[in-house]
Amino acid sequence: MAAPGENLRINGERLWDSLMEMAKIGPGVAGGNNRQTLTDDDAEGRALFKSWCDAAGLSMGVDRMGTMFMRREGTDPDALPVYVGSHLDTQPTGGKYDGVLGVLAGLEVVRTLNDLNIKTKHPIVVTNFTNEEGTRFAPPMVASGVFAGVHTLDWAYARTDAEGKTLGDELQRIDWVGDEEVGARKMHAFFELHIEQGPILEAENKDIGVVTHGQGLNWIQVTLTGKESHTGSTPMPMRVNAGLGMARITQLVDEIAWSHAPLAVGAVGHCDVYPNSRNIIPGKVIFTIDFRHPEKDVIADMDTRLKAGARKIAEELGLTVEFEQAGGFDPVKFDEDCVGAVREAAERLGYSHRDLVSGAGHDACWINRVAPTAMIMCPCVDGLSHNEAEEITPDWARAGADVLFHAVVETAEIVD
Repeated sequence: MAAPGENLRINGERLWDSLMEMAKIGPGVAGGNNRQTLTDDDAEGRALFKSWCDAAGLSMGVDRMGTMFMRREGTDPDALPVYVGSHLDTQPTGGKYDGVLGVLAGLEVVRTLNDLNIKTKHPIVVTNFTNEEGTRFAPPMVASGVFAGVHTLDWAYARTDAEGKTLGDELQRIDWVGDEEVGARKMHAFFELHIEQGPILEAENKDIGVVTHGQGLNWIQVTLTGKESHTGSTPMPMRVNAGLGMARITQLVDEIAWSHAPLAVGAVGHCDVYPNSRNIIPGKVIFTIDFRHPEKDVIADMDTRLKAGARKIAEELGLTVEFEQAGGFDPVKFDEDCVGAVREAAERLGYSHRDLVSGAGHDACWINRVAPTAMIMCPCVDGLSHNEAEEITPDWARAGADVLFHAVVETAEIVD
């Protein structure tokens, strides 16, 4: 298939202006965004995005999970569409670019095609997936998970937030329940542009990350039970300290992750200590371990070693230990042809690039199960994300969107 000429570029100023306009909706307290899924702010952001898509001549479809599909027609009515997008919802203290860049860069692909009067054989569909972040309604990537058959619609609708409100009811409340069956759409390919959410591209002064894999994830919830007792009057040999057990297992997690360097990561990210009083030795702790690696066998090894080591630590300290699978997904290998289109686009445009493994989950990780998929990443300052201080430069956004444009349009096939 013919590749777009290297002179074809998106309008970087228009993309940046769109990012800044969207950031005005659901502003955070420290310069970022709090536009959580299915809130009134989310509804307002959706309406703004729709108005831009209407102006670009796109037709809208919405599925029963509220995912928005904005279509630019191709010349072949039988050709499967090329999909592009990400999500508009944010963390409670989120940045202006996580997810949003991928959606609005997809819109910019269409706007640029319109500007240049370029037609493609395959339709192009810009997508906004519902509830990617999973902060309000856990887990993350819910709508794309239902689309890929990982979750059922009823299960997704039953997810609750901290106030007990369900995802299904809130989707209905903001009036974004569509009539399309979730997952009924067939895709020729899917591309997602995202900020890296890590420090590698900036540290190595690379413009583009060509994402070849997504890390697998394993969340293990551990419960250690000991005996509450007074911190001042209980002799050291007579303590059954659940907090000490958590500390030793935390060290074990770090050692296991380092043993699979450089791609493995592991940490204890959440813990509850009971009774959490200054002068009481913890009688119970519940904490969650997060292991990630792009190879399934390595994740299995980390899981096995963690449980064996934790049992030994618990036995030595007189604790009981229980394990619960709190979440996870298998590693992802993105489609070689789609990845190749991204890499060739970066080279054609003269952007420096390197292969990357995504350390975070994305909608593309689920969509990869049902369609050829690839991701593009651009740098972010200090690798910071899920933080209101999240920042990128206009040049980084433009470079990522340029590569996205070329990969999408090449895959959608220009019609002379």
